[in-house]
Amino acid sequence: MATEIQSPSNVTPALPQELHPNVEHLVTEDDTPVDNVFSEKQQRLLTEPLYSSPGWAALDRKYIALANVGLFYAIRQPPYVPDMLLSLDVELPADLWPKSHRSYFVWEYGKPPEVVVEVVSNEEGRERTDKLSGYARIGVRYYVIYDPQRMLHEEPLSGFQLDAMVYRPMAEPLWLPGVDLGLRLWDGRYEDHEGTWLRWTDATGSPILTGAERAEQEHLRAEQEHVRAEQEHLRAEQERLRADRLAEQLRSLGATPAE
Repeated sequence: MATEIQSPSNVTPALPQELHPNVEHLVTEDDTPVDNVFSEKQQRLLTEPLYSSPGWAALDRKYIALANVGLFYAIRQPPYVPDMLLSLDVELPADLWPKSHRSYFVWEYGKPPEVVVEVVSNEEGRERTDKLSGYARIGVRYYVIYDPQRMLHEEPLSGFQLDAMVYRPMAEPLWLPGVDLGLRLWDGRYEDHEGTWLRWTDATGSPILTGAERAEQEHLRAEQEHVRAEQEHLRAEQERLRADRLAEQLRSLGATPAE
């Protein structure tokens, strides 16, 4: 599948430090629980595999994958707080505690994220209205809405690609050119819960594995190698016993077995 690869050289440089606005007055976290258990798990399923499977891009590109973190695009506007965002060709600062490092400030990183994912958990989140136009306005290239209970739309998964500052619907299966990732619904067990989950995929449509899945895959591979080694040992032992029986038969007939 052909993809458009964005070169890091095309990324707009971050503003010089002396031009950064003062953010000390901004509320970057309020410690108020706002999500349900499913959404919390879904958010982690969209971030953790990208770090557990570092070869997903095969491009050695730096990236940031964050869940439920403020996306500040203007100093006098309230931030968006997407369920998940993915930004390529950038990296987190070493010290995450300064106020200017606690959220995703567009002027700090020099660009909006490439991907934003929203998970609908009620009818009040404005995922298909204000957020749809807002993410387009600030230049988020791909916007994906997962509506597991079909609260806002008859289809649970909707993808949009930015075109001249307006989002155009994407056809499924969702593949994000330039990001080298896809997104699809997947029925299965994540941690302790069976459900329908939104997952990242590679170009073949296979899910990007979580750390636990990768460990289980390695465990199964090791078990298979152990079984194969045991089978080889058994075959060798059977061959040795067969040769010993043949040699004994030859000796009983007065012949000398060949070495």
